[in-house]
Amino acid sequence: MGENQTYPKVAQLRSVDQLRQRLNQLGIQLPVDEELLTSEAESPLADSLHVGGFEVGNRWCVHPMEGWDANRDGSPTELTLRRWRRFGLSGAKLIWGGEAAAVHPGGRANPNQTLATEENRFGLQLTHSGRFCKPNEKTQAEPRIAYHHPLLDKKFGIDPRDDSIVWTDGELEELIDSYVAAAHIALECGYQFVDVKACHGYLLHEFLSARTRPGRFGGDLDGRSRLLLDIVRRIRKELPELTVGVRLSVFDTVPFRTSRETGQPMDFSEFLPYELGFGVARSNPLDYDLSEPLILIRQLVASGVAAINLSCGSPYYNPHIQRPAIFPPGDGYRPPEDPLVGVWRQIEVVRQCKAAAVNVPLVGSGYSYLQDYVPHVAQAVVRQGWVDFVGLGRMVLSYPELPNDVLTKGKLQRKLVCRTFSDCTTAPRNGIVSGCYPLDSYYKRLPERQKLVELKGQLRS
Repeated sequence: MGENQTYPKVAQLRSVDQLRQRLNQLGIQLPVDEELLTSEAESPLADSLHVGGFEVGNRWCVHPMEGWDANRDGSPTELTLRRWRRFGLSGAKLIWGGEAAAVHPGGRANPNQTLATEENRFGLQLTHSGRFCKPNEKTQAEPRIAYHHPLLDKKFGIDPRDDSIVWTDGELEELIDSYVAAAHIALECGYQFVDVKACHGYLLHEFLSARTRPGRFGGDLDGRSRLLLDIVRRIRKELPELTVGVRLSVFDTVPFRTSRETGQPMDFSEFLPYELGFGVARSNPLDYDLSEPLILIRQLVASGVAAINLSCGSPYYNPHIQRPAIFPPGDGYRPPEDPLVGVWRQIEVVRQCKAAAVNVPLVGSGYSYLQDYVPHVAQAVVRQGWVDFVGLGRMVLSYPELPNDVLTKGKLQRKLVCRTFSDCTTAPRNGIVSGCYPLDSYYKRLPERQKLVELKGQLRS
């Protein structure tokens, strides 16, 4: 970390051998298959797997993504429906929740997020945005937090003396009811499973680090995980026929400063040993520690969770960890490491979780930055048992047919491969609907594209 650096772009690596050479230069071990196999050639990515009460037809998964493009009442627009249809056409047999839907109007990350409420009657990934709520204005935060985090309060301009935005235990009991009500709606609408979202700095993830919070929902791991586990257990008890998954940020790191320079962590020296994160090493919070996450994963399985989708960190305060990219989002910073290291870190952590005899199907994240080599690595890690499902997010916005092309043709359409320009993040951060403006011809024609071009010019100036 420190000085600005230029890392080789994946698009400049013209062969699997060149990718392997770069991985060796970085000192990281990542399996990469030379030849892509189709379903007919018995690709491991074509194998089915039992999840909950269902047989999932292959090992590709589409991650849930917020489009910031629903109607103000939380119902889907044509843009929302188009995205879902493209997910369905992808060839991936596991669509993980489809879209993050808030369980309460005040829990939306933006006023155009979908709502899983009685008025809309659909259920997806169930979420409350917590510290990152913007339910009424796209640029005006209305945070509801688990506890006052000194670094995050400072980064996002929250008054550390304002306890009115901290959830009370009584309010949390009502919130649990909202999650369960949303799950009832999902089942009635025909959804096969719901995902209880506990990742990326949103509310249920933030509670996992609430060591300084008094009462039933803070302190030790039992208290910090109580909100998440109570929601899961209530849903399983009341709706045993509904499969439940959890998307979990299995490790975090220190918040990073927003900058046009190489990313630097905020100064955490006065907070050592570090008690402000989940899955982080207390002595050096820039490293991960899976001791508590593995305990939680086993508790989730014991509570009836059928599959866990592992992610990490937060796009709001350490995006290079969660979404490795060479081009940072507008509110981010230049990558402090070759993004391939971030890809490897996420894949390696999932491997460690699998090796820890966690008896549940695991979905992995962070693959999109591999670009042309996504299927080469995906095929290898599934074949070697490092992960059960390979999840794609950003990639599916530009190239939803990737799983189908790999399994039927054994090759990609390079012109559609996501190059991680981060426009799909920069746009919604500034009130513009999310989509792939560089590569999706539909979004290229939208008037919002010109707004995004002008915005990026302002950010660079």
